[in-house]
Amino acid sequence: MKVYLMLILVVVFSSCVRNKNGQAVQSVVQPNAKVFEVTEVVQASSYSYLKVKENLAERWVAVSKQDVKVGDVYYYDEALQMTNFKSKDLDRTFDVIYFINQISKTPLNRNKMSGGMPVHSGKVKTKQLSAITLKKADNEITVGQVFAERAAYSAKEFEIRGVVVKVNKQVMGKNWVHIQDGTNDAGNYDLTITTQDLPAVNDEVTFKGKLMLNKDFGSGYSYEVIMEDAVLVNKKEAGVKL
Repeated sequence: MKVYLMLILVVVFSSCVRNKNGQAVQSVVQPNAKVFEVTEVVQASSYSYLKVKENLAERWVAVSKQDVKVGDVYYYDEALQMTNFKSKDLDRTFDVIYFINQISKTPLNRNKMSGGMPVHSGKVKTKQLSAITLKKADNEITVGQVFAERAAYSAKEFEIRGVVVKVNKQVMGKNWVHIQDGTNDAGNYDLTITTQDLPAVNDEVTFKGKLMLNKDFGSGYSYEVIMEDAVLVNKKEAGVKL
């Protein structure tokens, strides 16, 4: 009986942990909750960079820009780790930083997440567009060719021309551009490109970058084929009406 009473007391006293501002973190009620306390805030144009304490360890995280104060306690969802990430706004490189999609002062309902950083799922949601039929020279690489001969192009830098069908702006410090050129290999017709440049949907563009295979960034950012850190070489605005 004495042991049983002690267990009850432990549950009661540990069910609510308070930070220095008196905010309660329900560690027993939410045993699987991800939660941290903010110890430093650095604001930039698009992101709030937060130094946080979690499980007695400190680390840097980035969230979409919002009003955050030192001492605040937040629950969060998935965190995507980035190494050697340079913030141009801050002119600062973080050895390790975690990009978080959503934070909340109350436990998150994973079925109804909204807000936060733009969500980019890594899976193509656009259909192959019949309006896109680019004529290419014999020495030009096509999207279908990239997928069909991916092993030959792996880790190599080259140029590719296509039409922009989708753009996700400033996710993890990059723009994620999807291009098509009318070619297809076994259902693969949409090439994802990460870049600091920002073309518009419908633009006919030429990018130069390095092709990488089987990249899994976590949190849904999984690609069998992706061109990374590409540079926009040429652009024709509204090249195709989609």
